[in-house]
Amino acid sequence: MLSYACRRLLGAVPTLLVLVTLAFFMMRATPGGPFDREREVEPQVRVQLEHAYHLDEPLLKQYGRYLGALLRGDLGPSFKYADRSVNELIAEGFPVSLTLGALAMLLALLAGGALGAFAALRQGTWLDPLLMTLAMTGLSIPNFVVAPLLILVFAVALGWLPAGGWAGASPAHLLLPVIALALPQVATIARLLRGSLIEVLQAPYIRTARAKGLGEREVLLRHALKPALLPVLSYLGPASAGLITGSVVIEQIFAVPGLGRYFVTAALNRDYTVVMGVVIFYGALVILFNFIVDLLYGALDPRVRPR
Repeated sequence: MLSYACRRLLGAVPTLLVLVTLAFFMMRATPGGPFDREREVEPQVRVQLEHAYHLDEPLLKQYGRYLGALLRGDLGPSFKYADRSVNELIAEGFPVSLTLGALAMLLALLAGGALGAFAALRQGTWLDPLLMTLAMTGLSIPNFVVAPLLILVFAVALGWLPAGGWAGASPAHLLLPVIALALPQVATIARLLRGSLIEVLQAPYIRTARAKGLGEREVLLRHALKPALLPVLSYLGPASAGLITGSVVIEQIFAVPGLGRYFVTAALNRDYTVVMGVVIFYGALVILFNFIVDLLYGALDPRVRPR
């Protein structure tokens, strides 16, 4: 297991290098620059700014300088946030996005798992198509439509919850963004678990367990649930990273001060280093979560345990 983990971690290095290279050159190829403003900057000031941030150097030299700083863990200074580094901005916004994404994933696992298992156990009844229709509805409606509807109903019409803000991660401020972020994941997890559980419940070893006199609850918990969770587990890797760092729309709608706020502002302002820093950070999280998922596979199913 240790050698497998080391091989996977070493294999992630070329992937990250490709990601860094693409992010660097695509940002440089984008029209405009970090110092383009509605009011034209004086030529002398522009020259000084570009020299201070090494933007007057050849592109390959800038790339080599960026890689050298990245190896030291330095994502560079922000071009738009004065006296702030990208590391500081990520350290400030990531805990907020992590809280929001982790709660949304927990809600998606609990609600989606319960719906998927219930639908699988009620296959052939009217409840099964009803639950899956609801799941498809939740999957089809994007969260930028769901979020304003939740605000309109629960904040404006009923006045039960605040329409936005953070307020130190109070439960009242967290509830609506967490629900809006979790709904598509609830639907996906429910559909994945239902299909997987139906297939597992038809396996020969499940029939053998029933023939030995085990009750349905014991069959489900001891024999069927673990293998049925494997497709869900494979989905959780990129989904978790996406929820934690990709809730850009939800954070904007609910005025949540997370990582998405910096990413959107940086993209609009051509803040190269912030955009690249967030993209690299997101890519590293995707690799990390997929790595964890691969290790958890062996815990759930010894047949696929890495050697």
